[in-house]
Amino acid sequence: MREHLTQQVNSTMAARGHVQDPNDRRLRPIYDYLDNGNNKMAIQQADKLLKKHKDLHCAKVLKAIGLQRTGKQDEAFTLAQEVATLEPTDDNSLQALTILYREMHRPELVTKLYEAAVKKVPLSEEYHSHLFMAYARVGEYKKMQQAGMALYKIVPKNPYYFWSVMSLVMQAISAQDERLAQTMFLPLAERMVEKMVKEEKIEAEAEVQLYFMILERLGKCVEALEVIRGPLGEKLTSELQSRENKCMMLYQRLQRWPECNALAHKLLLKNPDDWQFYPSYFDSLFHLIDQSWSPPEEGDHCSEGSVHHTVAEVVRFVEDRIKGEDGKDSRSLRGPYLARLELIHRLRERGCPEEKLLGEPLELMVQFFAKFGDKPCCITDLKIYLHLLAPDQHVQFTNRLSEAVPLGELGEEGFAFPEDTKALQRHLCVCQLSRALGLHHSLDADGKLRLIAELKAHYRHGLKFGKNALKTELQFSDMYCLMVAHVYVDLWTETGDENMVWQGLGVLQEGLSHSPSNAQFKLLLLLLYCHLGAFEPVVDLYSSLDAKHVQHDTIGFLLTRYAESLGQFAAASQSCNFSLRFFHSNQKDTSEYIIQAYKYGAFEKIPEFIALRNRLNQSLHFAQVRTERMLLDLFLEADIVLSLEESVKAMSLSAEEDDIPWDNMRDNRDLTVFTSWDPKDRELTDEHRRRSLDEEAVWLRIRSLTLRLLASLAGLGHTPSQQNSVMANENGIGDKTSILSSLLSQLNQTLQTAAQIAEKRVQYPFLGPPSTRLAPALSSGSCQCQAAALQLSVHLQELETVGLDESSELQTQICNGFKSLVVQLQDILNKCKGDLLEMKEGKLKTWPYLLETLIFFVETVCIVLWMASHCAKILRPLKTSLQKKKKKKKDTNTALPAVVCGFQELTGGLQDLLTQALDHIKGQETGVTALKLASLSLEGYPQDEASFMKSAMDKVQSSYLRSLQEVGDLLKKRAETIKNLKI
Repeated sequence: MREHLTQQVNSTMAARGHVQDPNDRRLRPIYDYLDNGNNKMAIQQADKLLKKHKDLHCAKVLKAIGLQRTGKQDEAFTLAQEVATLEPTDDNSLQALTILYREMHRPELVTKLYEAAVKKVPLSEEYHSHLFMAYARVGEYKKMQQAGMALYKIVPKNPYYFWSVMSLVMQAISAQDERLAQTMFLPLAERMVEKMVKEEKIEAEAEVQLYFMILERLGKCVEALEVIRGPLGEKLTSELQSRENKCMMLYQRLQRWPECNALAHKLLLKNPDDWQFYPSYFDSLFHLIDQSWSPPEEGDHCSEGSVHHTVAEVVRFVEDRIKGEDGKDSRSLRGPYLARLELIHRLRERGCPEEKLLGEPLELMVQFFAKFGDKPCCITDLKIYLHLLAPDQHVQFTNRLSEAVPLGELGEEGFAFPEDTKALQRHLCVCQLSRALGLHHSLDADGKLRLIAELKAHYRHGLKFGKNALKTELQFSDMYCLMVAHVYVDLWTETGDENMVWQGLGVLQEGLSHSPSNAQFKLLLLLLYCHLGAFEPVVDLYSSLDAKHVQHDTIGFLLTRYAESLGQFAAASQSCNFSLRFFHSNQKDTSEYIIQAYKYGAFEKIPEFIALRNRLNQSLHFAQVRTERMLLDLFLEADIVLSLEESVKAMSLSAEEDDIPWDNMRDNRDLTVFTSWDPKDRELTDEHRRRSLDEEAVWLRIRSLTLRLLASLAGLGHTPSQQNSVMANENGIGDKTSILSSLLSQLNQTLQTAAQIAEKRVQYPFLGPPSTRLAPALSSGSCQCQAAALQLSVHLQELETVGLDESSELQTQICNGFKSLVVQLQDILNKCKGDLLEMKEGKLKTWPYLLETLIFFVETVCIVLWMASHCAKILRPLKTSLQKKKKKKKDTNTALPAVVCGFQELTGGLQDLLTQALDHIKGQETGVTALKLASLSLEGYPQDEASFMKSAMDKVQSSYLRSLQEVGDLLKKRAETIKNLKI
C-alpha cells in the first residue's frame, strides 16, 4: 500500500506539470506518516488540516485510512462515505478512496465512485479507464464491455476496443448456459474483430491472439488455421514457434494427420532435440496407418509437404537423426536417441515386428548411458523405458552400466570411488536405476545393510567435490544420502525395527548439515518425524522450505494433516494460518493479475487466471484447513475465552449453510513431491489417488458436519419462558431443532460410509498420500461418542418442550444417555493408556497412536462439555419452576427429578475422567522427561552418526513433552469450566 500512496502524490504532481498544488504540499506529511506505518500521527495531522480546511476531502479520506489501519473500521467507513456521497472528482480523493476500499475488501464501492466521476467528467480518459478496471476487479463483464466501448468512443485506441471484445469473451467463459456463449457472446466478439480485420486496423500480436482464442472457442478450427497461416499470423512473434505450435494443435483437433505428420517431420529436421514434436510425429503415423492413408499420385502429399506414412519411413527418419548426432564433433543431442526408445515402446504396444529394426533395447540403453550417463537427467530419461527390458535382463543391464563407470582403486573400506564429478554422476545413475528395477528391494536385511554402507561411503567421499559450494548449492553426492534414507525406510517398514528410522533420521540430518537447502532432505525428515508422532521439529523444517504461493495448496497437507492430531495446537493454528492467508489473498491477487493482463494486452492469460482462482477456491485443502481451523478455535477457546454462542458468532459460522463445493472439489495435492526411485509395482497408482480422495472427502464431511452441529447447538439458545411447543416454535427453536436433527442424520450416514472405507484398510506407499484421521477416529470410538452427545441435545430440546412433570420416560432415556457418554469417554481414555516413549533393550520406541487417541479424547470431552453446558441452561429454569410449583402446593417431596440426578452424575463422571486424564498426562510427562537418551547404546556407530541420531531423538522427546504440555493445559482449562455446570 505504501508505494500506492507515494506514487499517488508523485503522479498527481506530474500530471500538473510540476506546478505544486498547495493541497499536495499540505497532504504530503499525512502520506509520509501512512507510508511509515505511523497511523496515529497521520490521524492527528489530518485532524489539524481539517480544522483549517474543512473542504479538503482527501485529508478526510487519509484520516479514514489511518483509522482503518488502527482497527477502527466503522469510523473509517463513516468518514469515507461522507466524502463518497459528495461524488468527488479530484484525483487525490478518488485514489485515496480506492486504496481504502481495497483495504476494506469492498472493491464494489470503487465502481460506484468512478461511475459518479465519469458522469461528472464524461470525457476523461483516465476516469473511464479507472472505471473499467474497477469493474474488472469485481468481474462485472457486461459493464466492462460497455465501459470499454465508451472509452473507445472518447479515445479511439485499439486496446480499448479489444478490452471490450475480451469482456465479451469473459461473458462467454463465465456463462452458466454454454448455448448462450456459443450463439451470442462469442459470435458477437468474432464480428467485432472481423470489423477491425476488414478495416485493416489490427495492430498488435495480442489482437491476433484474441481473434484466435475466439475462433478456437467457437470450434472454428479451419478459420483459425487460415488466420494463423495468413498475414495476421506473422504478428505472432513473442513465443518461439508460436505459429507452428498453434497449427499443430489445430491439425490434431481437425484430425488432419497428413499435415500433422508433415509439419512435425519438418520441425524435427530443423531441431531434432525438440521433444514436443516426436509424440505428434508418431501419433500421426499410427493414425495414418489405421486409416490406410496413401499419398496422391501427383503433387504434394499435403499443404505442409511430404508425409511419412509407413513405419519403415519413420524408422529411417529417426535413424538418420541419430546418424547426424553420431557424426558430430560437439556433444550429441538426447532427443533422437530417446525418440528411438519411444518408437520401440509404441511399436511393441501395437505388436509391430518392425521394432526389431531399431535394435535391442538393452544395447540401446547401454549406449545412451555411455553418451549421457554423466548428466543428472539420464536417470529420468531411462527410467520410463525400463519396462522394455525383460526381468531376467535387469542384473545384466546394471552390470553392463557399471562397467562403463570409471572408478579409482579399491580403498581401505573395500569400495572404489569416482575421481571426478562426471564419474560420480555415472555411478549415482547406476545406483538409481538399480533401485528403479527393484534390485534394492529384493535384497535381504543383511544385503540392504551392506548396500547402505556402500552408499554412505560414496556419499561421504563425494562431499570433497563440493567443499567450496555455497550454502544454497546442493552437494554432488546428495542423492546417495537420500537413497540411504530410503533403504532405511524399507528396512523399518519390513522389519518394524524402529532403530532403522533413527538411523534414517540421523543420515538425513547429516545430509542437511552439508546441504542446508536440500528440499528433499527436509521433506523426508518432515514425513518421518510425523510418522514418529513428533510435530515440533516439522514447523521449522516446513518454514525453511519457504513454500511459495500455490505450494501452500499443493504441499500444505504435509503440515496440516499432523499438527492438531499430534497435540501441537499452537503450531496447528500457525500452519492453518499459513495456508489460509494464501487462499484469502488469492482472490485479491487474481484481480490484480487480470487488470495487468488487460493493461498489457495479455488476453490469453486472463482465462488462465480465472481458472487458477477457481481451482484454488474449489481446493480440497482449502476446505479442510478452513474447517479444521474453526474446529481448533472452538476446542481451544469456546467456553474458556468466550461462550460457545459467542465463539460461533465471532466466526460467522452458520449451521444451515454448507459452503464447501462438494460437487466441484479439486484435489490439488502434489503426491509426487518426494523423489522416489521405486519400481512400478511399488509406485502410487491411480487407484491409490482415487481412494485417498474418497477418504479425505469423507473425513472432511465428518468434520464439517461436526462443526455445523456445534453451530446448531450454539444456535438453540434458551429463553426462560419457553414452556410449550407453541412458544418454542414462535421463537424459532423448532426450526433449529429440526436443523440439528437433519445434520445428525447426515452425520450418522457419513459415519456408516466412513466405517466401510476404514474396513478396507488401504495401504498407500510410504511416500504416497498420508492416511487421514478417519480410521483412528472410528477405532477410538470418538466419532460415535461425539454423535451420541449431539443426539442428546435433541432429546434435551424435547424435554424443554414437554417439561419435567410429563417426561419420566424421556428423562430415563436422557439419563441412560448420560451414563453411556461417561462409559464411552472412559473407554477412549483407556485406549490412551501406555507409555508414549519407552526404552526397550537400550533402544528408543515411540507409540504415536496413543498420542493421537489422547487428542481424540480431548476433542470428544470438549463436545460432551458443550452438550452438558446446553443441558444446564435448560435444566436450571425447569428445576426452579418445579420448586415454585411445589412451594405453592406445599409439596414436601424433596426428591429431585431423575434427569437432574442424572446430570449431576454426568458432571461428577466428567470431573473424574478429567482428573484421570490429567494424572495420566502428568505421569507421561514425568516418564518422557526421565528418559535418559544419553544412556542409549549408540556404541556401534561412528561418533558423527551417533550425534546426529541423538539430535533426532532429542527433538522427538522435546516434541512429545510439548504435546503433553499443550494437551494438559487445555484439559486444565476444561476442568475449570465443569465447575460452572451446577444447576
